[in-house]
Amino acid sequence: MVHYTSEMLRQSAWCEKGRVFDVSLHADGVSYQAYYSEMGKAHHMGKDLTEVRSPQRKLVPDKVGLGQYEQTSLRGIAIKARANGNHRFQDLYRCLNAPFLYACWKDLNKDAASGVDEVTAQVYEENLEANIQALAERLKTNRYRAKLVRRCYIPKEGGKERPLGIPALEDKLVQLACAKLLTAIFEADFLDNSYGYRPNRSAKDAVNDLRFNLQFGLYGYVVEADIKGFFDHMDHEWLLRMLRERIDDAAFLNLIQKWLKAGILDTDGKVIHPETGTPQGGIISPVLANIYLHFALDLWFEKVVKSHCRGDVLIMRYADDFVCAFQYRKDAIKFFKVLPKRLDKFGLSVAPEKTGLMRFSRFHPSRRRRIIFLGFETYWTKDQKGAARVMQRTARKKLHSACRRIKDWTKENRHLKGIKFITALNRRLRGHYNYYSVVGNLRSLWRFYSWALECAFKWLNRRGGKRKSFTWKAFSRAIERLGIAKPKLPVATKRHRVFS
Repeated sequence: MVHYTSEMLRQSAWCEKGRVFDVSLHADGVSYQAYYSEMGKAHHMGKDLTEVRSPQRKLVPDKVGLGQYEQTSLRGIAIKARANGNHRFQDLYRCLNAPFLYACWKDLNKDAASGVDEVTAQVYEENLEANIQALAERLKTNRYRAKLVRRCYIPKEGGKERPLGIPALEDKLVQLACAKLLTAIFEADFLDNSYGYRPNRSAKDAVNDLRFNLQFGLYGYVVEADIKGFFDHMDHEWLLRMLRERIDDAAFLNLIQKWLKAGILDTDGKVIHPETGTPQGGIISPVLANIYLHFALDLWFEKVVKSHCRGDVLIMRYADDFVCAFQYRKDAIKFFKVLPKRLDKFGLSVAPEKTGLMRFSRFHPSRRRRIIFLGFETYWTKDQKGAARVMQRTARKKLHSACRRIKDWTKENRHLKGIKFITALNRRLRGHYNYYSVVGNLRSLWRFYSWALECAFKWLNRRGGKRKSFTWKAFSRAIERLGIAKPKLPVATKRHRVFS
């Protein structure tokens, strides 16, 4: 069912069923529509004794140029997707025009690393309008070609490395435009239990909602799982088949296939042609990942798993990391056995070291039985009054890695002067507080704060030269005067999503 706003009804009053109304002008050249909008029809008709509560907005002159483009097409696509769940969208490729690309340019991260062509956003912006017009023309005439993806590696926990793919600048721009179109279409289909890479949702929302549902739900068993190398093992044929469920545009799908098949330039100079997966680091990859797991996992859990379980069940997913809760043990065991078979159908597998089944109930409160999800440990414990509560704290591995990073940063930046050093340190402290500030985690935050002070005291006293060393008392007075950021109790401001 489509709900019309008052603005939509006002607009439809000027044109009904293809009838075009004649709009005459005053003697001074101002239309009656503009006159009514400015003065109000009641005043014009001499009925100004009654207050006009909802006057029309003032009419403004048309604005031309790439900088004035408004993305009304995205709003229309989203409304159509919500109104008709079976509609397959056509002519999406035609939306990739110069005004739309210019609007996407404003949302592009200008500080991101450059691709294989080494073109930066600052260089591209020197002749921005001509570059975007040329890019739109290549798309229109099917002369656009995806460039190689530059691969780099970032460190992971345990000494491992995570491969990232960095597309070229123009590929990023077109990918962002396609990602906006895909989000407008599939956001209407995504279920509430999916939190990763979606507008107005975050990892912290998933953590808070998980705690709330486990606290007040009837769940007694938990299956936590992580998909092994998810971004590298997405099947291209399955992904395109999933996209065709809502998209009937061969040119648009071929464009996505170009990025999936684009060669990867490794650090040793070799070019890899992938058969599966999508580069982790591409702008369109998160949206494609959500679409893939929406069909492979979310819908299957919602339509099949729930119908075969006797009790309440729950799934919370953020990208490829998810937690499932069950009321009864038999339902949890059955799901734990079937899950690998379901993922194998789509070319995926679970990571054994991050997948397991455990008893998780208010009747067995213990920190040994804890869920590790999105950097938090969730566990049952008793509060000061003896009541069982679901509490959360920073995962030990995450806390240790955060302490190691703040130590390395302090060592490398101890040359900064007092106010600059404290300002830069506060940015890192507040970033840690903003994410890990949840109910029951204040002790971990203070532990991180104390460690940061100890590192600062140690390395600021080792700057060399003829500086006189701080005593702890003098150091404490100095940082208090400069305004060091301290942890605070979190304030709940959002409502929780209940999946029971």
